[in-house]
Amino acid sequence: MKTVTCTAPVNIAVIKYWGKRDIDLILPTNSSISVTLSQDILHSKTTISTSPEFSQDRLWLNGIEEDITKNKRMHNCFRETRAIRKEMEDKAESAGSPIENLSTYPVHVCSENNFPTAAGLASSASGLAALVYTLSQLYELTISTSEVSRIARQGSGSACRSLFGGFVAWEMGQKEDGSDSLAVQIAPETHWPELEALICVVSDAKKGTSSTAGMQSTIKTSPLMNERINHVVPARMEQMTKAILDKDFQSFAELTMRDSNQFHAVCLDTYPPIFYLNDTSRAIIQLIHEYNATSQDGKLKAAYTYDAGPNAVIYAPKENMAEIIQLIGHYFPSNKEPTAFFADPYQVVNGSLGQDFVPKTHVNFNQNVVPVQPVNSVSRLLHTKVDDGPRVLDAEESLLKADGLPKRLA
Repeated sequence: MKTVTCTAPVNIAVIKYWGKRDIDLILPTNSSISVTLSQDILHSKTTISTSPEFSQDRLWLNGIEEDITKNKRMHNCFRETRAIRKEMEDKAESAGSPIENLSTYPVHVCSENNFPTAAGLASSASGLAALVYTLSQLYELTISTSEVSRIARQGSGSACRSLFGGFVAWEMGQKEDGSDSLAVQIAPETHWPELEALICVVSDAKKGTSSTAGMQSTIKTSPLMNERINHVVPARMEQMTKAILDKDFQSFAELTMRDSNQFHAVCLDTYPPIFYLNDTSRAIIQLIHEYNATSQDGKLKAAYTYDAGPNAVIYAPKENMAEIIQLIGHYFPSNKEPTAFFADPYQVVNGSLGQDFVPKTHVNFNQNVVPVQPVNSVSRLLHTKVDDGPRVLDAEESLLKADGLPKRLA
């Protein structure tokens, strides 16, 4: 039995992907750009074992066995990786140096997220990225990371961006077969170490409208979507790439907020409208704009963005993060102990939250715009940073036992 275990990160888009021009191949209507966040905070972990002794392919997701034959997207990823491995085996055979015929063996797959699924925290992206990266390691595929991302795209569009660390572009491509629709790294995680992120968990609940259903409804019914696809996003892709390479937070922040706002505007323009944001989400938006108004030099100090869900991701320079955390802690109080509300490796605040923040005394900060919100409107803060792509773990990290069955079941 051969076993490999890997983790893959969450990525949060700053130029959003929304809409498919080909549903089966998951080809997007526009290119997109994302930031890869640390796996120390959010990740999907996958173990895959393969053996000629296994009777069939089996899959366990978060401790529950799923029927692997009913997941077409996942099946596409298995088919592609096995085909590449088979080609490697055939070439090795022809060269007189045969390798093990792993492509013919059944696999056991066990995958877990360390955060809620379908809550707008990019679980499908990290999950499918972890699956495909682990398969590529299991089969020892000699292809580029961008080619691996092309396979992951067929499982979940945004998954292709989680194959890289740092700052990543998903190029929409032009070919009908999708061979040029893949991810490329704009800059590694070491490029802009001063940039950090704060995730405000507003809701862990599964969203009412799935991303897949929402996208297709928007494509069919939103007049604003055509303007976004044809004019807005192409210009923003160039502008955002330049902002990242120049480490220009002013441009990065404004583009990030504008693109998030427009993405949710096309959701509202969809008929019937799609509401991913709630009152707490909108209060965070207002609060960040008030906070930016306190800048001494007129430069932006923070930027918010929202994927298809109510949870905010706030990007900011490291020097501003402690103040932002106190600001959120004040306006979105929690009755939990700080360690439960705010527990992660990148903590920058000691003691209580929300007791000391500068903006309330600033002449440009209007406290009346955002009243203090109900307790636990924000359930948790996750302070994180830009980090690396998928990781291969040691054998003791495996989710499967020596017999190929899960160590933990739900």
